[in-house]
Amino acid sequence: MKVLVATQKPFSAAAVKGIKDIIEGAGHSFALLEKYEAQADLVAAVADAEAIIIRSDKVTAEVIAAAPKLKIVVRAGAGFDNVDLVAATDRGIVVMNTPGQNSNAVAELAIAMMIYMARTQFTPATGSEIQGKKVGIQAFGNVGRLVGKKAEALGMSVMAIDPFIPAEKIREAGAVPAASVEELYSSCDYVSVHIPALPSTIKSINYELITSMPKGACLVNTARKEVVDEEGLEKALEDRPDLKYITDVAPDNYAALREKFGLRVFATPKKMGAQTAEANMNAGLAAARQIVDYFATGNTKFQVNK
Repeated sequence: MKVLVATQKPFSAAAVKGIKDIIEGAGHSFALLEKYEAQADLVAAVADAEAIIIRSDKVTAEVIAAAPKLKIVVRAGAGFDNVDLVAATDRGIVVMNTPGQNSNAVAELAIAMMIYMARTQFTPATGSEIQGKKVGIQAFGNVGRLVGKKAEALGMSVMAIDPFIPAEKIREAGAVPAASVEELYSSCDYVSVHIPALPSTIKSINYELITSMPKGACLVNTARKEVVDEEGLEKALEDRPDLKYITDVAPDNYAALREKFGLRVFATPKKMGAQTAEANMNAGLAAARQIVDYFATGNTKFQVNK
């Protein structure tokens, strides 16, 4: 089987070597497409691929149509909204993610972002401490739990909500369960967002939620930009000069936000959650192992389009 690793944002050289060793060691062929400039390059590269490993690359209906031999796509990371699941399912293509492999990297970033904003983006201005503050975690999966543990270790109190996790399980993990999203936002000095971009969540973090946050609160988004209503965010920051927003996925109106609100807003130059050597390696090798296992045994444990 031919396995294509297609990454505009490349894996580390060590991760690529590890992926190649796993693929070839199982008797499959390995191909690499890195730093490609246009989606057309990906479309051309998949013509004879039977498996694809991607990061944030977009596997659209066009890509799927151009890959007649394709059997499996593995997204090295947790999110999978960059894959057209309907088109893949229609073709009988298995789509998987690698949950948990990037979790610690994202959780560390979320905590770092809280400190960065508390200390006024490391400018000479007087900042504050996160010890003694309350953090609300919106979605309490692999990343959310790690954010909670790290926040607690730094002296923060933790509240969380997740529609798929019972309140008792949230308590067992050391957090206070919020009765509603509204309670989470209105109660917490920081809210760390970890929800996926779904029809039900897109623009769900709106003006009303943001302006319900306590005085001096900060919204931290290491999820997807689409879950925040950008117009609502801008209006909230205008009406509440005490609020702050930090993200590792820049909103479309970031230039305007930065110009208007200065140090109250920050976005990293590119999505940084998984940008550690460890996460890079973990997710890439996990993706390769899942493909090898699928071809050998049919294991679909991490399939997301069932």
